[in-house]
Amino acid sequence: MKAINDQRTGLLYGIGAYGMWGLVPLFWPLLKPAGALEILAHRMVWSLAVVGIALLALRRWGWVKELIRQPRRLGLIAIAATVITVNWGLYIWAVNNGQVVEASLGYFINPLVTIAIGVLLLKERLRPAQWAAVGVGFAAVLVLAVGYGKPPWISLVLAFSFAAYGLVKKKVNLGGVESLAAETAIQFLPALGYLIWIGSHGQATFGVEGAGHAALLAATGIVTAAPLVCFGAAAIRVPLSTLGLLQYLAPVFQFGLGVVYFHEAMPPERWAGFSLVWAALALLTWDALRTARRGRAEAQAAAVRVRAQVPAGGVAVTPAPAPAPAPAPVEPTG
Repeated sequence: MKAINDQRTGLLYGIGAYGMWGLVPLFWPLLKPAGALEILAHRMVWSLAVVGIALLALRRWGWVKELIRQPRRLGLIAIAATVITVNWGLYIWAVNNGQVVEASLGYFINPLVTIAIGVLLLKERLRPAQWAAVGVGFAAVLVLAVGYGKPPWISLVLAFSFAAYGLVKKKVNLGGVESLAAETAIQFLPALGYLIWIGSHGQATFGVEGAGHAALLAATGIVTAAPLVCFGAAAIRVPLSTLGLLQYLAPVFQFGLGVVYFHEAMPPERWAGFSLVWAALALLTWDALRTARRGRAEAQAAAVRVRAQVPAGGVAVTPAPAPAPAPAPVEPTG
């Protein structure tokens, strides 16, 4: 019963995390007249403040000394901080410049880019369905490039930067809150320096546009940290396959906001490109679910075999030889 309650709680946390990420396009326009760079700098500064308070409350500081003694991990965190800076900055700019739909496309094609990076850099082997999904995704980008008259560069930069961020985070192997604290600690001084510089030149909006505007800029730290905390709570309670399905909530919400709320244009070629991307993601999801079911079935079968070989007394029993398997069916190649 406890496991079922944990999974239900984890599912709610996961929906909360991806729901907040999906609805965040509603927040960034509230920060105007601040520009994208000023918003980005405030996000870095206030995120460090929020996660710092969280770590103080949780008393989780032991990882800092260990991290400082590992220059390679520090270097990887610096790379992660750089890549996510590009991702955050471009996303804020895209939302505040009427490109919410194209930004959502970046997170739709991110799983396909992640798979491509796995093949090219990690030498991972793909199943046929995964190859087909990557091919359909590539065709979608071509269709959108023809429709736009240029490659969908916002989507591609967001997808590749987030995929690269995920790759580096995998190698760093640090918890979500701890990782965000380390990354924003690296971002903090350049961000604070930029805010001081624009303030000295009379270009800052913080403290000039009123207390409400200043509070909203400070809230960027909560907007950044809150979904991450929910994601961390979900990740320890629900299977990875469930999280993999939930991740599509965010771009679905973003796409819906772009079309319905921000009234962005959706000409036929854009619908065609998005349809191909959704087909590729459906193929990936089907393959992942099928593989997960097969893995569970094999694990259960192995457990049954072990129990059959070791009776209650603890003495192993040699199983009777299994009958020879029937010849496997041969699939046509033509």
